Amino acid sequence: MTAIANDLRTGRALVDPELFDSIAEFTVIHFGYDQAKAERATDQALAFLATVGTATVKMVPSDDVDGALHAFILHTADYRDFCNKYAGRFLEHNPRPGGGGRVLEDVQATAHAIKANGFVVMDDLWTVNGENAAQCDSDCGRDYRAV
Repeated sequence: MTAIANDLRTGRALVDPELFDSIAEFTVIHFGYDQAKAERATDQALAFLATVGTATVKMVPSDDVDGALHAFILHTADYRDFCNKYAGRFLEHNPRPGGGGRVLEDVQATAHAIKANGFVVMDDLWTVNGENAAQCDSDCGRDYRAV
């Protein structure tokens, strides 16, 4: 049996454990996620934000990742520092009234961009109205960085 190296990184590794735990806790309290889902969604929200600065596609969080993203935004100073470090600028949250919901193809492209940026993508969290948008073949070893 051949061992396969996994050099994909996690969003969790980008922040200190105290901040990660605080974001996850806010996700539980304010968005009703259970602890395990909150931690996984927080990981993906951090990977999402770390990818925005270099992405060449429209970046749209999934329904499941969005709660953790909002929980991080509530940590204003830490959010600002993270954005500056990983995206090179402050990433404003500026929803447009009447802008419509998430589009499956945009969320799917986002998941692919995160994978291409070297992050683990937790496919089951990349959903739009309950439909899986990731389909990143995350377990088959396909290297999305080469796309």
